[in-house]
Amino acid sequence: MRVSSFEGNLRAAALPTIGVLGILLLLAAQATDAQTRESGPWWPGPHGADDEAGASNYVTPQKILQALQIPTIGQTYELGQVYEQGMPLYGERPWYMQITPPPEPTSGEGGIALSEYFTGYIGQFGTQFDGLGHQAGNIEMADGSFQTVFYNGFTKDELLGGNRGRNGLEALGVETMKPFITRGILIDVAGYKNMQPLPAAYEVTMADVRGALERQGMSEDTIQQGDAVLFNYGWAVHWGNPSKYNDNYIGVGDNEGSPGIFAEVTRWLISKKISIVGADSCCVEVRPRPGPENVHRMLFLGEGIPMVENMELRELAADEVYEFLFLTLPERLKGATGSMVRPIAIR
Repeated sequence: MRVSSFEGNLRAAALPTIGVLGILLLLAAQATDAQTRESGPWWPGPHGADDEAGASNYVTPQKILQALQIPTIGQTYELGQVYEQGMPLYGERPWYMQITPPPEPTSGEGGIALSEYFTGYIGQFGTQFDGLGHQAGNIEMADGSFQTVFYNGFTKDELLGGNRGRNGLEALGVETMKPFITRGILIDVAGYKNMQPLPAAYEVTMADVRGALERQGMSEDTIQQGDAVLFNYGWAVHWGNPSKYNDNYIGVGDNEGSPGIFAEVTRWLISKKISIVGADSCCVEVRPRPGPENVHRMLFLGEGIPMVENMELRELAADEVYEFLFLTLPERLKGATGSMVRPIAIR
């Protein structure tokens, strides 16, 4: 039977001391602890067995009211990139928009109405909000079957089994997320390391996080439940070079990877019960990954923490704005795995 890594490590550490009888009892316990739809290594989640909103539940009315007290001068910062032809598009994801030109007028009467036709990945390009239906993990269940399981134990069949994806997901669609109106914290790792940007494939460590926070007059205790935590890698400087930024696969063209957090920092974020994490890179996590962990799944599956990718944080960092009112509202796109967003910071 397959068990989670932390359970496996715990049991391996215990083997030298528990003896043969203990091993037999442990194996018997494993047989009764097999995953079911009702209970598994990361489900049910902390917000109830039927919850689909994940860590956005931490953005409570009290949290919102507290965050609204942060701005003192009302200056706004655009934290997202402009959606346009030529922006970096991860892998083979398309972007196409067309507006049909109108005929020339033949009189001074009347007028025109323009509209656009769009084809593309609604939530998986540009500055994007990754919802909880975006990634899942594979696991062996009690009946011996293998299932793909998302946040809160939702299975692939529950998301796609009825209509096979037609008209979107049947659970965990991005419309289930609550709006993010909360306290934002910028962790300027590029500023701390005095690198603009951080090198490709650079893993941001907890030592970097602590150093950046100390430089900003903050500490780990600064981060509170429900906060939005944003990492500045300085990587947005490459936005005008899609091949370097993320358009090609690693090792193709100019792509040598991108900086980001990995398992150590991710576990810390989860322990802080933040509501959302974002960064100015394609994936928030370091690419290529230096180990088997997947930051997306670590964030999504247990606590239900979504992320915003491909942010623009240079102006915020240049003005040394480290605490702010953060707003981002995913579009209510029923069944979508993600959303276009316009994240804003207000100081």
